[in-house]
Amino acid sequence: MHLLIPAAGIGRRMGSDRNKLLLSLRSQSLISWTLLAVEASQHISWVGIIAQSSDWSDIKEALAALSLTKPIQLIVGGATRQESVYNGLQALPNEAKQVLIHDGARCLATPELLDYCAEEIRHCSGLIAAVPVKDTIKVVDSTGIIQSTPDRRNLWAAQTPQAFDVEQLKQCHEVARRQGWEVTDDAALFERCGLTVKIVEGEETNLKLTTPVDLAIAEFILQQRLEQNVKT
Repeated sequence: MHLLIPAAGIGRRMGSDRNKLLLSLRSQSLISWTLLAVEASQHISWVGIIAQSSDWSDIKEALAALSLTKPIQLIVGGATRQESVYNGLQALPNEAKQVLIHDGARCLATPELLDYCAEEIRHCSGLIAAVPVKDTIKVVDSTGIIQSTPDRRNLWAAQTPQAFDVEQLKQCHEVARRQGWEVTDDAALFERCGLTVKIVEGEETNLKLTTPVDLAIAEFILQQRLEQNVKT
């Protein structure tokens, strides 16, 4: 299975002046934690990291410290996540039939989740990991007045990995470029093209690290995992 990791952003909400995936968490960079999970995956055999060329030297330094056995290719990132994924799709090996796309900022995803998505995409054309919403959600207008309250039973919070048939996703991206569409993730692009996207159960700990508070939570989660591994 082939995996693309969009990693071309700047951590402004993290209060950082550099790529947040290069920030340290328990003595490892965020991107390193993601790659350690990838290394432990049974199904992922090739990885493309999509990043700005200015970050390549730091990423290569992180890679050297990990001594990974799986091939890693660095791919030039775009101005948006959508552009970055487009670049990544063009760089996939010709034999790639399905692809996982996983945000590097979700560095707590487990190898088991990666493998589960890799297995499930063999039986459908598109899927995303997601978890049921726990809070009551309110739809509000531009003035802050509540307009409706959706049924929570029908609401899921999207995560990554997301996984797709490569040829279909490439076609969707080409349509988006012609039409000038801008979407926040590849599932939305698939949906807009009228294609079906399946939900698979994600992980509550598969957080997207966006703010300094998220880093503190991630620290706690990793400590809990370490203690659990010691016990077992």
